[in-house]
Amino acid sequence: MNKHIATAVAAFVVGSLATGVLLAQAQQPGPPGPGGPPAASGPWMGHDQPGPWADRMRERRTRRMQMMRVFALVPRAEDRKLTPPDVQKIAEAFLLWQGNHSWKVINVRPEGELIGFDLATADSSVIAHFTMDPKTGRPGRLD
Repeated sequence: MNKHIATAVAAFVVGSLATGVLLAQAQQPGPPGPGGPPAASGPWMGHDQPGPWADRMRERRTRRMQMMRVFALVPRAEDRKLTPPDVQKIAEAFLLWQGNHSWKVINVRPEGELIGFDLATADSSVIAHFTMDPKTGRPGRLD
């Protein structure tokens, strides 16, 4: 029995080594020809390669571009000058956008250069505390 296991392990190791050597010797693709697509330079750049990951990335890019066209009428301000009521509206809109009609935004107040707020359940139990930069509108979680 031990001889069979040792033989199987040895065959597996030899097969793995042979596969590794063959993969190491595989020819790398050359540079693209004139007028061809640029070569991918990382795992995130393979959008034009076939496969489910590339299809998903292509769909995401298409949706993003469509959203940009839909809202292209509204320019983005350098300084958004958000106030605590603005931040409350944004947070409430986010909850609605996610389909959450039961949580609420409470305790909206300035916290130094940021504006803090809490997300709470319907019975006012705080779930998490967030901040938002009034200049950029970038949110952050403190919990």
